[in-house]
Amino acid sequence: MKTLIIHAEADKVQIIKDFLNSIKVKFETKTTSTEESPYDPEFVAKIERSRQQLKEGKGRIIKIEDLWK
Repeated sequence: MKTLIIHAEADKVQIIKDFLNSIKVKFETKTTSTEESPYDPEFVAKIERSRQQLKEGKGRIIKIEDLWK
C-alpha cells in the first residue's frame, strides 16, 4: 500500500473523491484551515487579550537602550 497526498482547492475535492470512489480506492480526508491552530488555545487567548489591551492604550513603550538596564 502507498500513500498519496493531494493538495486540492475546495472546489476540486468532491471531483477527486468521486473519482477515487469510482476506482474503489480507499482514502481519508483531512481538513486544514486557519480555524485549526497548532497553538494552545489558552496561549492564543492570552495574546488576543494583550492585543486588545494595546488597542485600548494600556500598552507600555520601552526604549531599546532601556531594555538592558
